[in-house]
Amino acid sequence: MQTEELKTFVIEKLEDMKGRDIIPLHITNKASFADYMIICSGNSNRHVKSIAQSVAIECRAAGAEPRGMEGNDVGEWALVDLGDIIVHVMTDEQRDKYNLEQLWAED
Repeated sequence: MQTEELKTFVIEKLEDMKGRDIIPLHITNKASFADYMIICSGNSNRHVKSIAQSVAIECRAAGAEPRGMEGNDVGEWALVDLGDIIVHVMTDEQRDKYNLEQLWAED
């Protein structure tokens, strides 16, 4: 799956799992480790974990094997590394605290 196709696929899966405030950030000019960062919110720790697990399972089924997954034990902030795309699923509190959108915003 190409990067743009994978980005669209991931956003659809986040929407299917009722992820909120989904924001894809194009970070190619700011980072060498990925082309996109997709950030979304979950309603609770359990919801964050569920969204991240679902994205990983759906991507794996579509042939895009996740390179890794972090933070799914606590559920405040889960990260799914898909290579060219990094997915962050966060509770509202963590999202407000770290404000990744502003940190990685396109100029």
